[in-house]
Amino acid sequence: MPRRAAAHTGRRASVLAALAVTALTATGTPAAATSAAHLPATAADGGRTMDRAFVKAAGKYDVPRDLLAAVGYGETHLDGHTGRPSQANGYGVMHLASNPANRTLEKAAAITGEPLSRLRRDTTANILGGAAVLRSYADRLGLDGNERDDIDAWYPAVAQYSGTTGPAAARYADTVYAFLTHGFAATVPGGEQISVTARPVAPEKGTLSATSGRAPITPYPSALWVPADAHNFSVGRTATIDKVIIHVTQGSYEGSIKWFQDPEAEVSAHYVVRSSDGQITQTVRDSDTAYHAKQANASALGIEHEGYIDDPSWFTDTMYRASAALTRALCDKYGIPKDRAHIIGHDEAPGTDHTDPGRYWDWNRYMGFVEGDSSNGSGSNGSTSGSAGDGSSGDGLGFDSYPLLQSGASGAHVTAVQQLLNTQGFAAGTVDGSFGAATLSAVKAYQTRHGLPAGGNVGPKTWTALLSAGSTPTLRQGDSGADVKRLQRSLTAALGTTVDAVGTFGPVTATAVRTYQTRQGLAVTGIVSSNTWAALHAGR
Repeated sequence: MPRRAAAHTGRRASVLAALAVTALTATGTPAAATSAAHLPATAADGGRTMDRAFVKAAGKYDVPRDLLAAVGYGETHLDGHTGRPSQANGYGVMHLASNPANRTLEKAAAITGEPLSRLRRDTTANILGGAAVLRSYADRLGLDGNERDDIDAWYPAVAQYSGTTGPAAARYADTVYAFLTHGFAATVPGGEQISVTARPVAPEKGTLSATSGRAPITPYPSALWVPADAHNFSVGRTATIDKVIIHVTQGSYEGSIKWFQDPEAEVSAHYVVRSSDGQITQTVRDSDTAYHAKQANASALGIEHEGYIDDPSWFTDTMYRASAALTRALCDKYGIPKDRAHIIGHDEAPGTDHTDPGRYWDWNRYMGFVEGDSSNGSGSNGSTSGSAGDGSSGDGLGFDSYPLLQSGASGAHVTAVQQLLNTQGFAAGTVDGSFGAATLSAVKAYQTRHGLPAGGNVGPKTWTALLSAGSTPTLRQGDSGADVKRLQRSLTAALGTTVDAVGTFGPVTATAVRTYQTRQGLAVTGIVSSNTWAALHAGR
């Protein structure tokens, strides 16, 4: 890929430094594009209407097609919901927003010349508008033609597209680049398949960092802390906490967190859970009253889940398990019975007019996880002794998911990283579950040694490499032992879907192996040989 000259890098560094502390809401218009030709969606497209729209929009505004698709996938899973607005008043596949904090809808209209009504409802126009907005941010950053060809150079523009600032914007961009790293295939309304092929990425982040404060005193210490605006909740409570209410955001994870920070929103929840990896952000202290369920606010804890009620693709195994672990911890702390009378949907709350979490939310599966049944759900190998969600599987390495860890994090996942680093010869210091300077230095050294992006965050690539390290025996269905358990853990990290580390190579593990081999372009045999181990060791 083309690389930037030193002068360009220095220029961008100064821009990024400003972006890290100011609002990311540029208003520039690409000089080369002030209006857009309509791209009609007709049968002549051969059933590839959306794909053609991505290709044409990418070409018109010189935005990488896969980046554009990954942004859309992160926002909406490429479902425009027939023009219905999200919770944050965002529209279409590209979630063009129109609210006091983010006006990308109006910005897209000004650049493309498309009317607002068409940008809201027409998928082709909406994708064109998203590309135009991204290009305007690239222009504001000073990216030239060669730089726009380098997908890694777009990271700060993607961060701007989130409508957020600081760590929240960086987390949004990290998610988009994770989709590029792992690839995806989505079936969109109408049956069309949209895909992005996995590829190595090393985004140029400048001063942007996803490092964020940990949640205040809470039963779930690994949660991030991004406080809601003071207008969107009340300090204290007037009733005893006696229930947990399950919500669906009707929008994206970062978009919902940003919405809770908008003083005009008058809405919030205590926690938000991300679909892709189960990351949890707390926005209101448990001891305070979030505005999420009208009459039940005073006595309830609210958990929002990224997604839309009419699209089950958002309700991932990782999300269910992460949310259930949170709910279980909340119930244990506040003495809430773990039953459906006290863990309810928003649609079941008194006085509500909402319908979330909707018919696709699998209550039986969720409650099984809340009650501690890790064999419930699609991630099981049919055993009732799957790995514990808190790392209590004997050696402290087995989890249902391996979340993004950053400097300042704490808990069992950090303990596991420290143990793995020390075992593999990288001095992470005392194994104390606290992601401090020694651990950060060890992570960066490990990433550099293994050719991974050396940013110091422990994401899917680093987790996969750490967990898979060791010998490379040939494994196939029917095998068992410690090497199988090591394989299952590394597949969980690589795929983002739980493969219970029970040490027995069953049919679910075989399916996971084939899925991984397909994604990596390996021979799809379901048998783990040296090539598959090499890909895992490389963090792919």
